[in-house]
Amino acid sequence: MDAQKAWFIARARRRFAMTRECALLLPGVCAALADPRQPGSDDTCLEKLLDWFRSMTEFDPSVSLVQDNPCLTEFITSILALPEPNPSILSFTLRLAGILASSENRFQHLQQEKLLVRLFGTDGPLSSTVWEDASVRSGWVEGVHSMMHHQPALHFLCNGGGIDVIFALQGDPSLFVASSASRLLVHMLIFSVESETTKPFSAKDFDWPVCAQMIIKHIEDSLQSSSASHVEQSLKLLTSLFSSCHSRWTEVLWLGIAKQIESFLTDETVQAQRMLANLLLNMAWSPVFCDSEGGLWALVTSALEHLTPVQVGPLAVGILRLYKCPQDVRIQALTVLLQPMDCILRAASQPLEYAGLLDESVSDPATVESLLSSKSSCASLLCQTLAHLEELLSLVYLRVDLPYTSLLRSLMTILQFCNGFLSPASPLGSTISRILINCFRVQRSALDVLAALSERKGCDALIGSLFDVLLAYLESPNTTPTVLKKTFQATSKWLVRLHELSCSTSQWQQTEKILADVFLVLQKRLCSPCWEVRDSSLEFLTVLIKCLRDQDEFRQSLLSSEVPSLTENLLEDPESYVRASAVTAVGHLAFITFFAPELPVIGNQYNKENTVAKLQEILSKDPEGFPRRAVISMFTKWLRQGCTGRMEDTEQFVSRVIQTVEHDLDWEVRLGGLELVEVFCSQTICQLGLPRCSSVPVLSAVASSIHQNRSLQIFCRAKLFSFLFRSLCDCDKPVGQRACDILFALRGNFYPTGTPRDSQETGELPAGHGIAWLQRTLRQGSLAQNFPTGGGNGVDFEDPESMMLALGTIDLEELHDELNRSSDHVEKSPQSLLQDILATVGTIEENEADCY
Repeated sequence: MDAQKAWFIARARRRFAMTRECALLLPGVCAALADPRQPGSDDTCLEKLLDWFRSMTEFDPSVSLVQDNPCLTEFITSILALPEPNPSILSFTLRLAGILASSENRFQHLQQEKLLVRLFGTDGPLSSTVWEDASVRSGWVEGVHSMMHHQPALHFLCNGGGIDVIFALQGDPSLFVASSASRLLVHMLIFSVESETTKPFSAKDFDWPVCAQMIIKHIEDSLQSSSASHVEQSLKLLTSLFSSCHSRWTEVLWLGIAKQIESFLTDETVQAQRMLANLLLNMAWSPVFCDSEGGLWALVTSALEHLTPVQVGPLAVGILRLYKCPQDVRIQALTVLLQPMDCILRAASQPLEYAGLLDESVSDPATVESLLSSKSSCASLLCQTLAHLEELLSLVYLRVDLPYTSLLRSLMTILQFCNGFLSPASPLGSTISRILINCFRVQRSALDVLAALSERKGCDALIGSLFDVLLAYLESPNTTPTVLKKTFQATSKWLVRLHELSCSTSQWQQTEKILADVFLVLQKRLCSPCWEVRDSSLEFLTVLIKCLRDQDEFRQSLLSSEVPSLTENLLEDPESYVRASAVTAVGHLAFITFFAPELPVIGNQYNKENTVAKLQEILSKDPEGFPRRAVISMFTKWLRQGCTGRMEDTEQFVSRVIQTVEHDLDWEVRLGGLELVEVFCSQTICQLGLPRCSSVPVLSAVASSIHQNRSLQIFCRAKLFSFLFRSLCDCDKPVGQRACDILFALRGNFYPTGTPRDSQETGELPAGHGIAWLQRTLRQGSLAQNFPTGGGNGVDFEDPESMMLALGTIDLEELHDELNRSSDHVEKSPQSLLQDILATVGTIEENEADCY
């Protein structure tokens, strides 16, 4: 393993080492950046420059980088000598110095030059007016963080007063700087303990290193401070520490501050409860604390009791996701999470008609009632609770039982409150109902949970009442388009559940009635003046067909309604999004109306040829890309599922489609055409097979097998090759890459044991057939102009022999490499970056010269 690591490091050093060309350019770049007359380089260029230095220093700790390139230290010295340096360039300098000082050898070199103390010491930018710029403070923190990989850097900062600067920056007005400072302290604490501790670990007698002592004392002092901001800073730091470090010494640290933390739960003067909940959750995820006897679970239990429902919600759902957790704590977390839902259920009727969600409460129910009675907090509490419930329902395995029936009843109650269809008898219910009326935030959240609940067992008894609520939303003119979309999604999931239920209980009449009601509403929605509603309705129909098209009751209900004809009418909708959704819906309807021979056709209103002609017209004439993409996607789906008829019909169908899409201006449509070609080729070869042939080094042997190969003849007649070779020169790279992949696959099928090109030592292309011209044209890529496909230049793309030769002799590997080679290898190379910076400087200097 050590040998492999050494090999990897040596290889990385060679790969990221500075080239001679870059070494020649670097002095000019440094001089340009240090020139105060320059307006400052682009921040993106500076970031890329720093990335380059990181890659060079990561695997090479030697001092050679700064020794061989003295322009780097000269650049730092020049910036320090400026009375008012550009804040952006100074920030870059601080970060660069930190990167260079990341190894102990380079750190000592920069120390000898007195550069680090001038940059990061108290006499540096810290004491100048430029420190007021947040980018400088950020650069200082990042520079320190970069160098903090060895003990000399740690001692330099702690002994020079730099650690006090970091403490102060925790409260910086710039949130980015404050967050960076907190992360730096966590890194320093971990590094100090794990690099400077000499004695074996002991929970009772642990000797903290000096730097760690300074940070821990700062944490303790901040927690005891009367300043709320100082308390919050320490809680954030501890949260970050316990989430990133799972060493045993973190428990020793915790034992020293646990009592102080616990006091915050009952101290109303400390407004840090939300951060406290986050801290406890991160501790619960740490293996150090979840198995310890440090009182974590007692503290979690206390938090569940004392924090408000809004504050404790994230903690409760996090506890329920834990693998290791005492069951009583888990049940308590669920109880806290369900309290708002239980309150809703109890508020709906007085006295309570049905069983509630909870037998007893963890915290005072009056707190939840007060929050739900307030207009400012009711919706936010319910949305948070519903989001947490959706998260729990998404889990494959829940380690606690949810009361699904009561939960479903509570969701239905919320939805009825929101649309005004429920008149509660209790005063609390009346208040909540007035607050929630037409509250689309709560409606959407409740519908999301309702959809997730469809996959859980135990709600079957309420399914009739549930569809009454869903249909009320689908029918109501007050339902907003976004809520309607959510209602459609929930309805589709519950219709699938209804089918499963009717299969097991023979409740066919209920299913038929619900389906009839759904399609009656859908007919109205498909005629809505709002395009978002029409679009959502078509998406809903498509989902239903995908899930239920094999069910007789569904097909009969659908075909006996006006939904199919209304859907087809929307192919001419003025809105392109609706036309695209209509194409998809019509395409899936075809699986029922055309491609299901066992289904008796009702009347004569479904004409396959007319529908295909309409879709082909959209593909060739629709001015918007979305409908055209939808058509090519459906055609490919039809082909993949064998719905295009006999092989001769399929060949003509594919040929017509690709002749349409190859000139489409939308690259995604052309890419979709290539996917169609790929499916067609695969199916044709599988159906016909390929003739067995021996090695094919001789061209005459190739020619003799052409006439036996029906697949190749079909591809030529369908004009596949002209489309594929033209696509290799497409200006959009994904199209060319896909075409090349298909040609590779075809070559592998037609030449299973090797190609004529493999046997030609000289690599020369055969004379005739225009193959040499084709290779030259393809090498031009997207620069090729007026790619001829009608036999020009001696290339006949419909001639099987020519195409067999093209597949066997054209250098597809070269084309593949060129298509897959990113321009980054030129545009993002260090040399190119340095040249760009110098070119910018040169342009500025030329403009200055022009002024005279």
